[in-house]
Amino acid sequence: MNEQAPAGPPAYLAAIGTELPGDPVDNAALAKALGVNEEWIEVFIGTKTRHFARDLASNTVRWSLADLCARAGARALDGPGPGPEDIDFVVLGTATPDTLMPATVNHVADQLGLDQVPTFQLQSGCAGAVQALSLARTMIASGEYRNGLVMGGDVCSKHLDLDRDLSGAAPGDIVNFVLFGDGAGAAVVSAEPCGERVALHRVLNRFTGLGREPGQIIEWFGLADRHEDRQALKEDYKAIEESVPVMAVEILWELLGDLDWDAEDLDYLLPPQLSGRMTARIFQELDVPTAREISCVADTGNNGNALPFLQTERLLGRMAAGEKALAVAIESSKWIKAGFALEKT
Repeated sequence: MNEQAPAGPPAYLAAIGTELPGDPVDNAALAKALGVNEEWIEVFIGTKTRHFARDLASNTVRWSLADLCARAGARALDGPGPGPEDIDFVVLGTATPDTLMPATVNHVADQLGLDQVPTFQLQSGCAGAVQALSLARTMIASGEYRNGLVMGGDVCSKHLDLDRDLSGAAPGDIVNFVLFGDGAGAAVVSAEPCGERVALHRVLNRFTGLGREPGQIIEWFGLADRHEDRQALKEDYKAIEESVPVMAVEILWELLGDLDWDAEDLDYLLPPQLSGRMTARIFQELDVPTAREISCVADTGNNGNALPFLQTERLLGRMAAGEKALAVAIESSKWIKAGFALEKT
């Protein structure tokens, strides 16, 4: 196996901002809209609420991904760290861009008034936000850039077919309709310990899906194939349930080894956010008694690349100087291990 690059000098999280669209949608409202059993959602998924960028009653789209990212970015830029005038680059990680072209990141930059800076958009699922942090950290380590705006977000409700009859659907099919939500997050990443002064010590991002079937597929339909009888979103939830807890433990110990940290050094742990039920199981299997869990998915739904920022925002509200945290993220689409390490300076 290829060796990971050395950890290198840290970058710093100076500020965090997040955005969840509209009011939370509880299981009763979602079950009514989809025609499924409310109790099944609660027991099988364990997620209580989520947010949608579209109105379930009218099926009207109210916010785009660019809108959500711009709101999250504005909050981050309004925080205690560098402001818009200090930003040297912009990175967005997403699995659900608004359009193939222009890249959504450029609409976000436009809404935020950011011009004449490099922009990057990474197409990825739950690992996209971590990949965006990795790119930002690499750019800052080059010495050419001082501050970057890093974002992650998804609008999963674009795949929510409210007209489909789910009364006879298998649980593995229904899960795609009740697991996800929409949202966005952003962080100002800096070369200097400013603002929140949280060191980003290590970022892990590795493809591990050689020879494996995808755990999740999101189709992109063009004019030539949009009428084909294909499901837009497919997920092998059984494979995810079996693989993700094992991969999470592997990521935890790899990050600890890279950093020369002991498990007892951890004050907080940010586990993968699949669903309320799955996340609770994963945290238990990670088995780090000294670390407090930072999770959000039971309240926000699985909104993909927004999740690491939503978790980190909750973390920063509790983190004291000298405390350490590890975040673990797994992308099941073609199996990517991801994670990062934080320390309050």
